[in-house]
Amino acid sequence: MAREITPEEIQQVADMVARGRAAMEEIRDYDQERVDRLVRALGWACGNEKTFVRIAQMGVDESGIGDRAGRGGKRGKVLGVLRDALRQQSVGVIEVDEAKGLVKIAKPAGVIASLIPTTNPELTPPVTGIYALKAKDAVIFSPHPRSKKTTAEMVRVMRETMKQLGAPADIFQVVENPSIPLTGELMAHCDLTLATAGKPMVKAAYSSGKPAYGVGAGNSTMVIDETADIKEVAYNSRVSKTSDYGSGCSADGNLLIDDRIYDALRDALVAEGGYLCNGEEKAKLEKALWDAHGHRTIDTVAVSAQRIAEIAGFKVPDSAKFIMVEHDKIGKDQKFSSEKLCVVMALFKYHGWSDALAKVREIYKVGGTGHSCGIYSFDDEHIMSLAHVAPVSRMMVRQPQSKANAGSFTNGMPMTSSLGCGVWGGNITNENVSLKHYLQTTWVSKPIPEDRPSDEWLFGEFYNTATM
Repeated sequence: MAREITPEEIQQVADMVARGRAAMEEIRDYDQERVDRLVRALGWACGNEKTFVRIAQMGVDESGIGDRAGRGGKRGKVLGVLRDALRQQSVGVIEVDEAKGLVKIAKPAGVIASLIPTTNPELTPPVTGIYALKAKDAVIFSPHPRSKKTTAEMVRVMRETMKQLGAPADIFQVVENPSIPLTGELMAHCDLTLATAGKPMVKAAYSSGKPAYGVGAGNSTMVIDETADIKEVAYNSRVSKTSDYGSGCSADGNLLIDDRIYDALRDALVAEGGYLCNGEEKAKLEKALWDAHGHRTIDTVAVSAQRIAEIAGFKVPDSAKFIMVEHDKIGKDQKFSSEKLCVVMALFKYHGWSDALAKVREIYKVGGTGHSCGIYSFDDEHIMSLAHVAPVSRMMVRQPQSKANAGSFTNGMPMTSSLGCGVWGGNITNENVSLKHYLQTTWVSKPIPEDRPSDEWLFGEFYNTATM
């Protein structure tokens, strides 16, 4: 049974929110130039290689999950968010539509409660911080208990940056000793919650009585048709699957492969470092990844292929980068067709394009509806038919999913660390959560020449027909 919130925690939240509001008032009249200068300074302070790598590796050491050697590569997301933020207006008039007589004026959303996942304790604060500062919001970060020191260290860097430039440090605050009751109190008193966290906290955010942007679970599925470049697919799949040991919801979980190229692609994946389980190893792997109730086991999330195999009771070579299982059934009782959050990938064979589309539908009934899928194809009819069928918010074409769907320097997706999954995934937005979600806008409407079509145009063929 969850404990009650203490009077001290209630007062702590009240004090932090008050300090956030005071900080917002202090920067209320900053112009765009001054805001952008602060944003640039924040991006440099958090995103320079030395600082980011240090804190990223601290996050792996503290939480015990993720790839220590590769975690620092996530700093590219900070650079991308900074790029997107600097290219947009956020102070005063941000849009004028002369034809419609509309002017839009940007205003801050308010004090934001930002829930931090244990998989991104060093990345989410600067990503959220850059967009929030650009919008002149204040943020109170609530870390995951398993990685609270890492988040606190990144927020310390953010606060010091504000102080050095004469801005209020309390634009950014962090809960140093998080608890479920305290986080609930925080969400109830802030103006907006960004819940980049697990399903229970997203649900709590939506139940807080205040607006919230949540994220949904992933089950990233890639379709590979007969036109695909097999070497490109194998390389990108390895890159996506092994990024931070598959900790992200976007990491390739299922590959649906045309039967005509299945063997060739499987061999190419092995050449990229994929270890193909035999039947006995597959059974052991399933037992290790999911408990008796079908829940993912925490000790196998975002760890190396060697560690997963050790837990499961078999060995893989030191050269193995990820683990593959061949599977042919899809359903709630078929665990390998669900989200994995590790370096395990399931290979499915399809027979004809209609079968591929049917399997996509079935996989997303298992989980991941609203999140992401991808395709490797040079056939535009296949690409667009999958886009029309897949119940997802974003679909990557010939790109490593976990490196692309939250924005990259080689596509046009907005840079973010929070992926909305829409009504499909129980979220209010299905967009990449970015600057516009941190802003409120006032629409100023001026009169224009009358824009009223004729009744004949409006009613078309039904005009002047007999009424019911």
